[in-house]
Amino acid sequence: MTVLQLGPYPPPHGGVQTNIVAIREHLRRRGFGAPVINLTRHRAEEADEVYYPHSAKQVIGLLTSLPSDIIHLHIGGRLTGRLLALCLVCTLLPGKRVVLTFHSGGYPSWQRGRRMAPFSFRNFVLRRLDAIIAVNTEIADLFRRLGVAPSRISVRCPYTPVAVPGHEPLAEPLRTFCESHHPLLTTVGLLEPEYDLALQVRALAGIRRDFPNAGLVIIGSGGLEPELRRIIAEDPAGGDALLCGDVPHQTTVTVIARSDAFLRTTLYDGDSISVREALQLGVPVIATDNGMRPEGVHLIPASNPEALLTAVRAVLRGSAPKTGSPSTASDDLDDLVDLYQSLLPAGRQVVQQSTRTVL
Repeated sequence: MTVLQLGPYPPPHGGVQTNIVAIREHLRRRGFGAPVINLTRHRAEEADEVYYPHSAKQVIGLLTSLPSDIIHLHIGGRLTGRLLALCLVCTLLPGKRVVLTFHSGGYPSWQRGRRMAPFSFRNFVLRRLDAIIAVNTEIADLFRRLGVAPSRISVRCPYTPVAVPGHEPLAEPLRTFCESHHPLLTTVGLLEPEYDLALQVRALAGIRRDFPNAGLVIIGSGGLEPELRRIIAEDPAGGDALLCGDVPHQTTVTVIARSDAFLRTTLYDGDSISVREALQLGVPVIATDNGMRPEGVHLIPASNPEALLTAVRAVLRGSAPKTGSPSTASDDLDDLVDLYQSLLPAGRQVVQQSTRTVL
């Protein structure tokens, strides 16, 4: 069995990228093929069955030339007309089964989807997919309202537990910054408007009035980087905020594990991988209430600096121990392989099940 994934491939190391890498590595450990087509503007050298097409024509060329049994698309934001067209093209390829994971980064924009006509192009395409993975029950319910057969919808959290890091040294300037700031606050995400990162930078001065050595690490890259650098440079506490760009995932996990609190302030958001990583590592999480946060998150209203400051103070004054687990495997990935298998024709399933047993 060969599963061809389409979506964002790192760098940068966001939540969707992390999920794609986890699926790819799990498939390859099982002896299955796992090529990837990157669909973002980010480019790297093509190697090891990871492809970086420059145009829609090249994407279609790869879809038709690369051998695959399953095509798995990952969408982390709005389901645009271009992405719908790509989904449709995939369903038209002979002999392929098509899976979509909707990672729900733009969930609020789907409110309009509830009012769509039953015979809209969007609904037509969604109904053609062989399986749709929703990352929470709210999104699954939305797909049902859009007319997708319930039997084709499954709810799966796109999170694979991370290994609790040891005491590996960090590269500069992260090492010096983390060692010189306590308490340490960390946030991870794209540098885009929906993550409301300026709110965190501007709250840092108030946090440092109670915790004079506090520092904020911002991990991620995006279009707002120049604007955030300007805000940091002009803020009185800006010298204690480190905008370190995109870093390898294991480094991100190490920084989260060493943090005293993890921040996730958003204007809209879905199920955040980094939030779940912080919770697994035993780090308190303060996040904007989006109606779908995991249990244990300290919730605050959107764009509310006082609520953020109050929550940070409460968390940092607490004494709850970190309770991270060294788990590195996820039964969800085995369940996903079973889903792939179930979509294959009966004869093909028998061959792959036999191969799976041998492996």
